[in-house]
Amino acid sequence: MDRATTGYPFPAELVERVSARRGRLHCYDELDPRRTALVVVDMQTAFLKEDWPTACDPARDVVPAINRLADAVRRIGGEIIWVISTYGPDEADRWQVLFDHVMGPAAGGNFRAVLTEGHEGHAIWPLLDYRPGEAVVAKNRFSAFCGSKGRLEKLLHERALDTLLIVGTVTNVCCESTAREAAFLDFRTIMVSDANAARTELDNLVTYSTFIRAFGDVMSSAEVISRLADGAARARTSPVAKRP
Repeated sequence: MDRATTGYPFPAELVERVSARRGRLHCYDELDPRRTALVVVDMQTAFLKEDWPTACDPARDVVPAINRLADAVRRIGGEIIWVISTYGPDEADRWQVLFDHVMGPAAGGNFRAVLTEGHEGHAIWPLLDYRPGEAVVAKNRFSAFCGSKGRLEKLLHERALDTLLIVGTVTNVCCESTAREAAFLDFRTIMVSDANAARTELDNLVTYSTFIRAFGDVMSSAEVISRLADGAARARTSPVAKRP
């Protein structure tokens, strides 16, 4: 495994295979900060509060990395978009397949309750550096694109954003679903390896291995911040048209 080269300990065989097919490991070496959005997925109290049945405990560990990325993206002129799971109180936000079939009645009832607007669990985790005025997009499916009924895609196009940094929880559920759909919609998509949290490291490895092989890129927060800084320096010497 070569963490120094990739920022994540992928098996050497995977690094060699991706590099051979692509001609390099990373498909998005250059990042234009003015066209970049940090998309923070489901970093809500329901998933971060200790001892809650819905908690993904490793999500608390990625809060510092997300805050560093948010600070860097703001400083160089990018956007922060906060995505929040919302399954109530509107009955239209009740995902029937999830609550009637995939989850049992007790687990499903609790899951929906804590992710209903107005519940403590629905709020963005207070240790995250959310700033008033930053975009908040609600979703009622695992992907933030279909789950927001197109609102996220519309927002990104309105702001001329074509590069997405996906962070949050859970890596292999809502984050991966959002990242894959972003790639399907022709957004340049990067999953940030130390700013997504799954319940196990194996879940992270499987998600990142599949994503870098077939959908987009995987970088550490340090790699992303370095590329954004390089992009900001280039932008100072070659201005582009302002966003609409």
